[in-house]
Amino acid sequence: MNAFQRNESKETLFAFISAGDDPPKGDFPVQKKSPKLCGSNYPLSIAFIVVNEFCERFSYYGMKAVLTLYFLSFFHWDENLSTAVYHAFSALCYFTPVIGAIMADSWLGKYKTIIYLSIVYVIGHLIKSVGAIPSLGNQVVHVVLSMVGLFLIALGTGGIKPCVSAFGGDQFEEEHTSERSKFFSIFYLSINAGSLISTFVTPVLRGDVKCFGEDCYALAFGVPAALMVLALGE
Repeated sequence: MNAFQRNESKETLFAFISAGDDPPKGDFPVQKKSPKLCGSNYPLSIAFIVVNEFCERFSYYGMKAVLTLYFLSFFHWDENLSTAVYHAFSALCYFTPVIGAIMADSWLGKYKTIIYLSIVYVIGHLIKSVGAIPSLGNQVVHVVLSMVGLFLIALGTGGIKPCVSAFGGDQFEEEHTSERSKFFSIFYLSINAGSLISTFVTPVLRGDVKCFGEDCYALAFGVPAALMVLALGE
């Protein structure tokens, strides 16, 4: 075959594909599209992502809203130690996204990273709630359980942080740029809504509800734990 015949065959193949005819299935597999939300261009999965993020932010900020008071009144730590541990926990939460990003990019992918670290997150909340039960062990047991729970929470909340928004954006097809932009607006609205509501609700649960004859920190930590379980179920 000479050069002219080769060029002609390439042009024929290009015309065949551009004409809109179905290419051979073995060479050009068709990508299956995800189901849409109510007949729109929004993937159904983004509804679960938005609800998941609302619950996750509610659980994190709800727990954090009473954390310093928990150190002061339940552990009877002084203000310096309580403040130091609080800020150490906050700093760890902002460091662990590096771990989550490495796991997602180099090992598990975004979806599995979110699932596995969400399980770690839930376990941390449950341990933290159990550690706030006054009748369970002595002061040392409470401190150990609480610190282990806080470490797991920091690993979970930070680890999924770089993955969730990117995973949500990946659900959209390339041509749906407008829907993707609106998704991010709704996504960050759910973050702020969960954070705002939790900072009001959790202190009320701690102060207005009594359990074991004192402020109910177990309930104040338990409700965020339940929300995180719901988020994982989503």
